[in-house]
Amino acid sequence: MSERTFRIMVRGSFDALSEEQRAELLARAAEHDVLNAAFTAEGSLTYDLAMRPFFTFRYLEHGDREEDIVVAGELAQAKAETWLTEHGYGYKGLKVSAEDMSLMPLAKRQRKARAAGA
Repeated sequence: MSERTFRIMVRGSFDALSEEQRAELLARAAEHDVLNAAFTAEGSLTYDLAMRPFFTFRYLEHGDREEDIVVAGELAQAKAETWLTEHGYGYKGLKVSAEDMSLMPLAKRQRKARAAGA
């Protein structure tokens, strides 16, 4: 059995931020720009608070079975909630979406590479 890779996104919005918290997030906005987004085990946070209060965490999780995607999503949500709580940021409306990369269709270049290697 091969290990599955899950890409998980946890979306939500900041809630009831103080002026100090808002200023802190705005000061660090370049670090959390969508151009720096990546799926990682630690999580990658992106937001554009100057435009809207929404954020996205991107996580990379693994499992052995297709059903493990549910647990992976729950783990990613818990990680996001922990990060937000530890930093004192209020939040609301968390939604989790997950993709099993083993079920994603291969691009034409990937199909050619697999066929050449077979």
